[in-house]
Amino acid sequence: MFFEQMHPSWQSQLVAFRQQLSEIESEIAGLDIVPEKSKVMRAFEKPIDHYRVLIVGQDPYPNPDHACGLAFAVESEGVRPPSLENILKELRSDLGRGSVRNGNVAIWADSGVMLLNRSLTTISGISNQHSKLWAEFTLSVVRILSESQPLVAVLWGRQAQQLAPVLSSSVVLSSPHPSPLSSYRGFFGSRPFSKVNAELIRLGEQPIDWTC
Repeated sequence: MFFEQMHPSWQSQLVAFRQQLSEIESEIAGLDIVPEKSKVMRAFEKPIDHYRVLIVGQDPYPNPDHACGLAFAVESEGVRPPSLENILKELRSDLGRGSVRNGNVAIWADSGVMLLNRSLTTISGISNQHSKLWAEFTLSVVRILSESQPLVAVLWGRQAQQLAPVLSSSVVLSSPHPSPLSSYRGFFGSRPFSKVNAELIRLGEQPIDWTC
């Protein structure tokens, strides 16, 4: 299921992981995971060359009402997770209050932003349960993306920053994670959105419309 859910351009680059993805499916079969299995590979629905920006998170929100297959995004109308609230707060500070309308950061994917977690699943209600299952796969994904086209990568937090060595051909912007535990250690005031656009313009690419 997971391999087949990816765009053909990803399948051609990640064919060596077909068996591993099948083994991951078998290992988590019967477990109460987030996001739901039909959304696990959602970040790979668009072709590789669609993406100009990569934002990396840790793992899905443990709340099944929040986890949607895209890092930091939610699709429910309920209370937003604290990390997302902090992202939106920094977005307003960086680009102005009009940049946040309904807080649906999932639409960034349509503009060329890949919202990728280091781990694509976890146990419902418990964070960081499947990091070892997905570490090799997501490392290869980031390497492929970086080598495919000009890319600006935004690494929030320690697990995301472990990817820096495979991003040597890309522009890398790093800061603490936007979670309440670390946001005041340098995430707030980091201005990632305007910095990304400045780097894209420098690379001859169109800036991202961050309005969400």
